[in-house]
This record gives sequence, C-alpha cells and structure tokens, in this order.
Amino acid sequence: MALADNAGCAKPSEDFPFPEIIELNVGGQVYITRHPTLVSVPGSLLWEMFTQKNVRSLARDSKGRFFVDRDGFLFRYILDYMRDQQLVLPDHFPERSRLQREAEYFMLPELVKMLAPKLSKQNSLGDDPCQSDPEELSPNADAARNLTSATATLPSAVAGGPGGAVTAGVGAASTDVRRAGFITIGYRGSYTLGRDSQTDAKFRRVARIMVCGKTSLAKEVFGDTLNESRDPDRPPERYTSRYYLKFTFLEQAFDKLADAGFHMVACNSTGTCAFAHDQTDDRIWTSYTEYVFYRE
Repeated sequence: MALADNAGCAKPSEDFPFPEIIELNVGGQVYITRHPTLVSVPGSLLWEMFTQKNVRSLARDSKGRFFVDRDGFLFRYILDYMRDQQLVLPDHFPERSRLQREAEYFMLPELVKMLAPKLSKQNSLGDDPCQSDPEELSPNADAARNLTSATATLPSAVAGGPGGAVTAGVGAASTDVRRAGFITIGYRGSYTLGRDSQTDAKFRRVARIMVCGKTSLAKEVFGDTLNESRDPDRPPERYTSRYYLKFTFLEQAFDKLADAGFHMVACNSTGTCAFAHDQTDDRIWTSYTEYVFYRE
C-alpha cells in the first residue's frame, strides 16, 4: 500500500506548504489521506501539526513519510473520526479505554466524550459492551450463585452449625468463581546436540511465546504482558491464536497460569534436524512445542 519513496510527500509550493495527499507513518503503520482530513478539527494536534507548523519541522521516517510515535493500530479510528466526526467501532471493541487515551493525545475533546464510560441508573458502568470484556462464567457458576442465595436465607444453625460456618464458606467461594477453559502455549526453538547422546543439549533463547485460547481468558491470565498487536480487535468471547507474550521465559508463563488456577493437561513437540556443523559432529535441531493448560 505504501507509495514509492517520498511519493506521499511531494515538494510543496510556497503558497501551500503541505501536499494534497499526505503519507503518514504512525507507530510503524502507514496511512495515506488528504490534507483537509487531517485539519478537519480545528485545535486538534493534527490540525496544529499541518497548519501551524513548518513542513520542515515535522519528524519523518527514512522514506520521507511524516512520523507520529503513537499506536498505529488505533490510529485508524482516529483517522475515521477526522473524516466525518463520527465514531464507528466494531462489536465488542476491547480497546475503548486505550482509544480514549489516544483521543486525548490528539486533542479531540468530542471524541473523548464519545468514548467516556457512561453511568447507568444503578450507579455503575453502563451496559455498553465495548467498555470492558464480557465475562462468561463456568457452567457451575450459576449453580454456585443460586446455592449461595438459598443458603443465605437459612438460619445459621441449619446452614452449618454455630456461627454459620458453611454459609460463610459458600459465600466466600462464590466470590471467587473463575471461568473454565483451555489456554495453549506454543513456541519454536532450536538446540544443539552432539553425537554423544549423553552430552547436554545446548538450548538457544526462545524467540517468541505464542498464546492460543479465548481472548478474555488470555487477558485475565497475562494482563499487560500479552501483546495483542497482531489481533487488536478480537472480541473477548472469541478464540485467537495470534497473541504472543512480551517476555520469552517459559517458566514465567507457567507461573502465571499456575497462579490463575490452570494446570497442564497435555504437551507435544516436533523436532527436525536443520543442519549439521561442518567442523564438529554437532547437529542443530529446530522444534515446535505446545503445552495445553486447563482450568475447571
């Protein structure tokens, strides 16, 4: 989609310092738009950049495109808003709060208002499905909640003896109900193994740890350490295999899963000999390994 070098930044004239068609590099993502679109909201950051500043004072990348150091995936919604001042988001949009932060940065107060959480009549967050990820409880969640309500109406002696011990225990358990589901951790690696099978294998650093599972579960377990850039608009109740972790230590991933109540139920690995070293008998193997975790 990118134009030839400097094609999006043709030499401007003295009367019109910016070209009609402008090519932007926003956080590594390339966008091509018209100059009137970028200045359609007076007072915004883009309006200031492309009307009040000199064309030579703006940062550019190696191909001459104007560079903005912000989230390149979320900028498409900023640009859509600049075109007609309307907000259109996908169903179950999971990045609403982050998009609001981008709107604040680009100084778009009306867009900030559109993205702000709404208060419902019950004095809580509104029922907009885009505000947060909907949570699907495990099949036993409703039964546990109903049991808690029924037990709470019974006298303490019936509920479990002096002090209502059973009542308190059921209530505590119901507040910690977790969704059931699977999460698969996969990675590609390589290791060197000598001819002597007793020789310890020399493992290389894991390049990337992939995460496969329901979006909401992955976010719950890994939080900010989950990189969603390869699938940013995935609805929380859908499955994805495109997320990966920002760290490369398998033990760290295992610890997070264990802390969240998951346990390993299966694993598998495949390996192939990539090539043999010319000077020694060492062979370099490449492998792909998956670990399947489950929480009841």
